[in-house]
Amino acid sequence: MIFWFKKENYSEYRGILFKAFPKILKSDVEAVLNILPFDINNVKLTGGQYQMVDNLIHSTTLTIQLDHELLTIPYRIYFNEPDSEKESKLTDKQQIILNCIYLRHHNGYLRQKRLNKLVDKNEYWLIPFTIQFLGEYVNEILQVLDKHVNDKTIDNYVRFVNENLEYWQQTESRMISYWNEYYRKLYPKLKDYIGWQIADRINKHKHNGTWHKKGKT
Repeated sequence: MIFWFKKENYSEYRGILFKAFPKILKSDVEAVLNILPFDINNVKLTGGQYQMVDNLIHSTTLTIQLDHELLTIPYRIYFNEPDSEKESKLTDKQQIILNCIYLRHHNGYLRQKRLNKLVDKNEYWLIPFTIQFLGEYVNEILQVLDKHVNDKTIDNYVRFVNENLEYWQQTESRMISYWNEYYRKLYPKLKDYIGWQIADRINKHKHNGTWHKKGKT
């Protein structure tokens, strides 16, 4: 099927994605948006098929706080990956921004690939993108997330949780629900499920008082 793209959506898509990052990153976000293929008139979906969609960005969003700034992150995006040569010309910070955007992609394999590129990154503003995976059900992606929640990044996770306690509670509840629905037979004990182990690591670090508030990155 063919996706019919409307050029008037250019500015709308850009505006949505600008709101997903702190204002201090505006110039870097703009550089990333300039290489995104919003003008492609067909969208390749999972399995190599093409499907008509109404919008390249899903209307459902997540609103969180980051350093007392409200950010609004799309639930799913549908545009293809950018040209690899253009992507390679981005700065390190811009490539992190790009990878964060594609963590919201509809294709789980692509989300996993992009998360792998962020395993050794510890910028605070990427946490709202990575932590969402705890409230999802793809075990292979949780395996990668497990690598990212490490001694280098865990202070940032705790910092984010403290800013967004209600969201964290909702995320934990979703994690347990997905375990019960999809993984309970494989892991009869919740403590053996990787989603629980990641959340428990964050909670223990939060409660033991060893974390400290870091400056903006």
